[in-house]
Amino acid sequence: MMMWITANIGTVAVLVLLVVIVGLAVASIVNDRKKGKSCGCGCEHCAMSKSCHKT
Repeated sequence: MMMWITANIGTVAVLVLLVVIVGLAVASIVNDRKKGKSCGCGCEHCAMSKSCHKT
């Protein structure tokens, strides 16, 4: 197992970096939604905007 990791260290490092970036992006979106910020999709004209953006 250790031999495989050392042979593919570049791939493993990129994978870990991508997982961290995606995790931070999801956390940012969740925090924005909890604070009531816009989801960025132009919901002000949507019929369901009251249920999405509670004030």
